[in-house]
Amino acid sequence: MRQNRAARVGDEMQKVISQLLLTEVKDPGIPVMTSVMEVRMSSDLTHANVYLSVYGTQEEKQACMKALERASGFIRHEVAQRIKLRVAPELHFKLDESIEKGMELMDLIDRTIKEDEKRAHKDE
Repeated sequence: MRQNRAARVGDEMQKVISQLLLTEVKDPGIPVMTSVMEVRMSSDLTHANVYLSVYGTQEEKQACMKALERASGFIRHEVAQRIKLRVAPELHFKLDESIEKGMELMDLIDRTIKEDEKRAHKDE
């Protein structure tokens, strides 16, 4: 039962943090194209891993992570108030680069298919 509660709280935290980043956190280090992909809560709801996708260069991603660390106290406070949690969970921001890795894999697959087609035409 705790696992289900942690998942529900994580889903709600994802919505709240997304809204906060969009409307209330005014740090210029956080790009507009920053998305909260997932929030995983510990079973006791005291820690939250917040997985973010940031569109930009590596420098922009690092600047975004630093800006989020600076704003983590505000975000933590707002999340605890809006969800009415007894204990404000400690936030751990992590980059989710699965989208970029997926794009790289798709590019690799496309190049391999093109190379195979070229070889097939040469053999004819």
